[in-house]
This record gives sequence, structure tokens and C-alpha cells, in this order.
Amino acid sequence: MFSRFFGSQRRAFSSLSEQEVLALAISSEEDDARIYRAYADGLRDEYPHSAAVFDDMAEEEDGHRAALIEAHRARFGERIPLIRREHVRGYYERKPDWLVRPLGLDRVRAQAERMEEQAHRFYVEAARRTEDAGIRKLLGDLAIAEKTHESLAHRLSEKHLGEDERAEEEQTERKQFILTYVQPGLAGLMDGSVSTLAPIFAAAFATGDTWQTFLVGLAASIGAGISMGFTEVASDDGVISGRGSPIKRGLATGIMTTVGGLGHALPYLIPHFWTATIIAFIIVFIELWAIAWIQNRYMETPWSRATFQVVLGGALVFATGMLIGNA
Repeated sequence: MFSRFFGSQRRAFSSLSEQEVLALAISSEEDDARIYRAYADGLRDEYPHSAAVFDDMAEEEDGHRAALIEAHRARFGERIPLIRREHVRGYYERKPDWLVRPLGLDRVRAQAERMEEQAHRFYVEAARRTEDAGIRKLLGDLAIAEKTHESLAHRLSEKHLGEDERAEEEQTERKQFILTYVQPGLAGLMDGSVSTLAPIFAAAFATGDTWQTFLVGLAASIGAGISMGFTEVASDDGVISGRGSPIKRGLATGIMTTVGGLGHALPYLIPHFWTATIIAFIIVFIELWAIAWIQNRYMETPWSRATFQVVLGGALVFATGMLIGNA
């Protein structure tokens, strides 16, 4: 019973025999080859050139596995003990990043380099623990190979990715980032910043009570965030449009909607009405210019048009709130 809590069901690496170390290396190479092929499959549709890089890396791991199996066959025979990473205490683990879609280029390249660095440390330690000259040489050679593989992704990238191919894939990745995060987040920020202006400032000028105004702003911001988030999730599953995960888009929209509204609601926690209102004015101004900047930076909207749309829209909604509040 207590072994479940203290992890004694796992073997210490120091307790493994030479045969078990070889078996662990074989299973680890098999797993890494599968991971690289899964990376390739996940990238193939949108990043075919980078997918070819990971196909080559998987073939490299297959070569390592074959060499290890031959070494095991020569020293210990045909039967390879079943021992895997999860059976060894303190052994490095692989996070299931390859199950996440879509895969980001920088993310999988960084993960590949981490994998090779971990494998290098394993082979160095394993070589120290074996007394068989042939196995020790093989493990040492694999340690050197894994160390050079830290730059393998870069070297294979040079093979498969020319300047044109790299630019094409970077443009595809940027487009996906904009569709999944920037566009929904911008829509939320615009809705939260603009649509809550009328109720917040109407409440402010109607009541002159900062606390009541804050409560109205809080309710309007959170309510709008929830509504916009669920609307984004339900509107498009991303399969046909290619806009990415609806959950990610919904979170981006909902969070930014709430942030946009809270920006000019939070100043009303200040008890003095005009101090709170002036600070809220300043924050609204900053929010509107932030929206115009994002439109220009990511959506390639000309500054003049972005400014006109955002400032004019915000001014009209703000004036509406003041007029209703003073009615």
C-alpha cells in the first residue's frame, strides 16, 4: 500500500543490470522514433518541409535501436526484457506534447533538442556502468551521436528548408497565430472596451455613486466576456475555416472582453467620483489606441482607418452613455 505513495514500485537506475540498461535504451529509442513520426504527421499538412526533418530524425532513432538490438543479441541472446521509462525512478519522461494540435514549429524544435540532450546524458551514465568493452563502446558512440543530434534539427532544416520554404512556413505559422489568438482576442477587446462604455458611464453620471458604478461595470464586463467566449466557441469548430481550436479562441475572446470592460470599471473603486471618472477616461483612451495598434500591427489595417473606426465608435458609445446618464 505504502509503495504507491513512496514510488518503490519503480526501480532505481543504479540497480539495473547491463542487460536491463540495454533494454531500456532500446525501448527509449523506439519511443523517440514514434514521437518524431507523430511530430511529422502533426506538421505535414501545414509544414511539409519541417515534417520531412522529423521523418529523418525518426530514421536516425531507428538506426540507434537496430544497433542496440544487435548488441543485445550478441551479448544476451534474443529475449529482450520489458523495461520502459516509467519503470525507472528518476529517469527522464516525455511529455505528450505530440498529442497537442496544432503543433507549433518552435515548440517541437525545442522539444526535439531537449529529447536529444536527455538521451545524451542517459548514454553517458549508462556507458559508465557497463564493463563489457563492446557495449561500452556502443553506448559511448551513441552518447556522442545524441550530443551531435542537439543540432540535428538545425542541420536537417538546412537540408529540407531553404529560404523560400522557411519563409513560407513562418508565414503559415504567423497566420495561424493570428486566426487562433489575435483575431478572437481583438474582437473581444473591442467588444469589452466599447460595448461597456455606455452602461458604465450611464451608471456613473446617473447615480454619481462610484461603488454602484463599479458593480455595473463588473457585471457588464464578466457577462460580456462569458457571452462572447461561448459565442466564439459555438460559432466555428475550426475544422473547415482553419482558425484553430474553438476552446483557445473562446478563451482568448472571453478573457479579452472581460479585460476590456474591467479596464474602465476598476477606477470606480476609488471613492472620489471625478478622480475615478478622469482615470476611467484616460484608460478608455489607452484602450482605444491599443485596439488601433493591434489592428495595424497584426491585421494590416492602415493607421488612418483603424483610428477612425475605433475612436469614432468609442466616442459615439461614450456619448450615448453620458447622454442617457444625464437624462
